[in-house]
Amino acid sequence: MAEHLVGTVSHYWGKLEVAGIELSAALEVGDTIHIVGHTSDFTQTVDSIQIEQETVESAKAGDSIGVKMKERARVNDQVLTVTPD
Repeated sequence: MAEHLVGTVSHYWGKLEVAGIELSAALEVGDTIHIVGHTSDFTQTVDSIQIEQETVESAKAGDSIGVKMKERARVNDQVLTVTPD
């Protein structure tokens, strides 16, 4: 499995279980992401993406997005896409 950096967690809303992510590359609903940080290390599928509370199917580099997380993400965690070799 190959991994490519697509962004960094900029905020985490605990009650909503949503991470704010600053993208450095494109991301789409259905992509598999790997969240890696000092104490974070988990993989999940992107079920939905929101930009300013509007649901979208994809986002591009430079966008600030919100993604529902299955585990707690932390500020400065790296967000990587996982692709089959």
